[in-house]
Amino acid sequence: MSADALKLTAYFGERERAERGLLSDALADLYGAHRIQASVLLRGAEGFGPLHRLRTDRLLTLSEDLPVVSVAVDSPERIEALLEPVTQVTRSGLITLERARLLTGGPAAAELPEQPGQATKLTVYVGRHERTGRLSAHAAVTGILHRHGVDGATVLLGVDGTRGGRRLRARFIARNAEVPMMIVAVARGGRIAAALPEIFALLREPLITIERVRVCKRDGELLARPQEPAGRDEHGLALWQKLMVYTSQQATHDGHPLSTQIVRRLRESDAAGATSVRGIWGFHGEHAPHGDRFLQTRRRVPVVTIVIDTPERIARSFSIIDELTREHGLVTSETVPAMRAMGADGQLGCLRLAERGL
Repeated sequence: MSADALKLTAYFGERERAERGLLSDALADLYGAHRIQASVLLRGAEGFGPLHRLRTDRLLTLSEDLPVVSVAVDSPERIEALLEPVTQVTRSGLITLERARLLTGGPAAAELPEQPGQATKLTVYVGRHERTGRLSAHAAVTGILHRHGVDGATVLLGVDGTRGGRRLRARFIARNAEVPMMIVAVARGGRIAAALPEIFALLREPLITIERVRVCKRDGELLARPQEPAGRDEHGLALWQKLMVYTSQQATHDGHPLSTQIVRRLRESDAAGATSVRGIWGFHGEHAPHGDRFLQTRRRVPVVTIVIDTPERIARSFSIIDELTREHGLVTSETVPAMRAMGADGQLGCLRLAERGL
């Protein structure tokens, strides 16, 4: 089955609190109570928000309040029912609302048009220790995507979430086999469509979303600049933009990890914020899928850096990212039809969906 869906994403600090506890727990409780099809809580590695306060796991003094990303996907009706309770418990941070297609049936339901300037972002939700024969599900899915020539795929480890409406939370003393993970991949629609039959046949409970994106850079080659939507749609609702940079912890610039340099340079500019999330497995370009290995001196895990801002400031941020990704990385852009930022200075934006196009 293929159906319209909405993706609700919140970006905030790990120590951010709701009325009765941590905000991360409050959001996960809401998603469990509403039996949301898919949700994942991701712990970031580095980032900053509108106040430009750095959060990073590289320094002990700054690692006590790491960035957190909470993602929830379901039908428009279910996600819209969540908006009021989510905004009531979220006192600061950034919330976005984006359109997607939710695939829970066979691949025949996923005909992906290949329009000029467009690509497809595929997200597959699997369990942390879910297996398919001798391989973990995330390694098997990543292998299929690599074999079909997908531009890149990154496996992101969740610590809480829902899958098929069931709350699945990581415990200290537990196998945590079903705690959800996200596999995020980007490619032309035809390559994604060719990989889907194998992925559906592989997984017991396939839960997949697809979204439209633009591939801007691949391994240093500039393919296209971010789309330039009008600042507002015909109803006066603001349009926002998102850049995602897929790279590796091994990729460096001036002797420092590339993702760290991107966050540092954006923080020095007037960018509203950026969040880096470290994956556990993945690839980009023609590189073979990889991750951490025993006794390895340098980490080989993938890293995804997310930047959300106005179209004007995204253009400036892309210039910085373009300079830093002269040799490495995959860079994509997307239009974000609704965004709300909350902080000490009040609220910016709203969660009413604007009309948009690539």
